[in-house]
Amino acid sequence: MTSEHEEKKPAFDSKAASSLVKDLRDAFGTGKTRGYEWRASQLRSLLKMLNERENDIIEALRSDLSKPVLEAYVTEVVMLKSSCEFTLKGLKHWMMPEKVKTTITTFPSSAEIVPEPFGVVLVISAWNYPFMLSIDPVIGAIAAGNAVVLKPSEIAPASSSLLAKLFGEYLDSSAVKVVEGAVPETSALLEQKWDKIFYTGNGKVGRIVSAAAAKHLTPVALELGGKCPVIVDSDINLTVAARRIIGGKWALNNGQACIAADHIITTKDFAPKLIDALKLELEKFFGKDPLISEDLSRIVSSNHFARLTKLLDDDKVSGKIVHGGRRNKDSLKISPTILLDVPEDSLIMNEEIFGPLLPIVTVDNIEESFSVINSGEKPLAAYLFTNNKTLKGKFVRNISAGGLLINDIGLHVPSIHTWEAKITEGSPRRRYHRDYSRFAWLVKKSKVIIRFPPYQYMCRNVRLSKTL
Repeated sequence: MTSEHEEKKPAFDSKAASSLVKDLRDAFGTGKTRGYEWRASQLRSLLKMLNERENDIIEALRSDLSKPVLEAYVTEVVMLKSSCEFTLKGLKHWMMPEKVKTTITTFPSSAEIVPEPFGVVLVISAWNYPFMLSIDPVIGAIAAGNAVVLKPSEIAPASSSLLAKLFGEYLDSSAVKVVEGAVPETSALLEQKWDKIFYTGNGKVGRIVSAAAAKHLTPVALELGGKCPVIVDSDINLTVAARRIIGGKWALNNGQACIAADHIITTKDFAPKLIDALKLELEKFFGKDPLISEDLSRIVSSNHFARLTKLLDDDKVSGKIVHGGRRNKDSLKISPTILLDVPEDSLIMNEEIFGPLLPIVTVDNIEESFSVINSGEKPLAAYLFTNNKTLKGKFVRNISAGGLLINDIGLHVPSIHTWEAKITEGSPRRRYHRDYSRFAWLVKKSKVIIRFPPYQYMCRNVRLSKTL
């Protein structure tokens, strides 16, 4: 109950959203966001914010997700600093027009492609990496010269609150704004006409965002999740593979990451050896009682805890648990859990798990795994562990996914500046990391300069054909 002296925060409804967009259009209309100095100053301010408020960010992540300090620092703070520095380094070059050749039909003329910002854009971010998935798209939007509204996820309230506070302190509030809230506030924002919308999250909400955008013919970038399979061949260093699988599942926000391993596919003969190796390494990583480990994130909310519990308690899989399965409702923690030979029609195999549960599907021959993957929706990422060169080639040729990685999990995102999320059903609809960020947030405008009569001065040193 609020005290008498506390100011009641005004409701953010459609009218407030409309006023917000108008203010941003006015700011964009002044032309200030188009200039290099404004873009660079905002990016430098973001970098300054990340350096000065690093501890506040890590503390917010501890509050929302119990993220281990090192994991929070590496996967959110460091990656964002790197993104800012990379963007600042290339900004002047990115803003330059691109000269292109003209044809004889437009002779004499010159042409170029001019990068142009969309205008006023909306970023709706996710809760699992609440700083990385909020600030990284904003970096690209600012670098392209847009005015931006960020709507952080209400499921990570400490992070959302801190983002609103820090953006107000460090950035130009006339052109970069944060709107906090839940479904009503998001709905009010989606009723407005935007020049582009960027959404990170699940397919269900992605469809709602797309439908709202379609009313205004607004372009949309969707960064969606999916079930990321891991094929494990027997021709591997088992200990190294087990540690990398654990790192790419439970050490990625306890499985609450879109690129985390969703399930394993291996042969019936090799599965027992793989399970034993995973059990051994899991104890080394998180101790005998993972529920009290400081190195394991908690489930983000009671709703998500209940969702994961429902997957575990499904009659079709409850007898398939070969490791873990322990849970603590009070602390919202579920121990790393391995399930063997879960049925294809079980709940856990028909939705993105997004948590610490790892089913293992077995096949007679490892190449059968390609058919298993291709029979479902195209994954956001697909992984293969093998030393077999022929199998590697078949994997790359036969599997279509947002990203492919061999002998590790998740490293394709932070390691490669030119990593691109391909346009595939059920996976990201737009590329937006690093160098590709500028393409997500600008329009390439063609510009042709035609030389009009008199032509004499153009022809002095030009040898024309008899036909011309």
